[in-house]
Amino acid sequence: MLHGFTEEHQERLKASTALIAGIGGLGGTAALYLAVAGIGKMVFAHYGKLTLSNMNRQILMKHDWIGKSRVIQAIKSIKDINPDVEVEIFDERTSEDNVDRLLAGVQTALSARPNFGERRILNKACVEKNIPMIESAKNGMEGYIFNIIPKITPCLNCLYPDDDPEWEELGFPVIGAVSGMLGCLMAVEAIKLLTDYGKPLLSQMLVFNTVDMEFKKMNIRRDDNCVICG
Repeated sequence: MLHGFTEEHQERLKASTALIAGIGGLGGTAALYLAVAGIGKMVFAHYGKLTLSNMNRQILMKHDWIGKSRVIQAIKSIKDINPDVEVEIFDERTSEDNVDRLLAGVQTALSARPNFGERRILNKACVEKNIPMIESAKNGMEGYIFNIIPKITPCLNCLYPDDDPEWEELGFPVIGAVSGMLGCLMAVEAIKLLTDYGKPLLSQMLVFNTVDMEFKKMNIRRDDNCVICG
């Protein structure tokens, strides 16, 4: 019933694989909506056990799973929702040693880890392998999202060549609904990229602040001298 979205588009989605690097507030929400949309396979990469402090944004988790591996509960939740989707899990951080394995057979990657180190590793590998990557992050009531299409759009390093020395992993405030909203946007962009439906963000970044519900798109440009994609 969705105008312009044909059976062919649905078949493309069914034949697709997405890596979700980070099954938290962003990646967990994106995974849920990709599963119910009918994606064929997802790869989850997320190191660590569930904690009580995670629970304000973890829609794939359950309270009685606190202290256990998040990716194991994530696959259980996805299978309960859509048993036909294939899920492969890695209880690992994204690293230079495993990124090639994580991206094997993948058509798009969702960058949702809470640190720049893992995001940069994934960005570099996706550029080298010509795999589109959806980059998004949030802080408190704010967030951003943009797509990295190798050889076409800026990469993560073009826009953020240096890390913020004051930035601390998991040291930022989170309202779960903001994470969920951004995760939904990641799923929408992933579906568009995987099926060639609609108009994905190209050389534009969507930024928003939900304190006053301000949304805007900003043009972004490739850095010709970027050490990753220049």
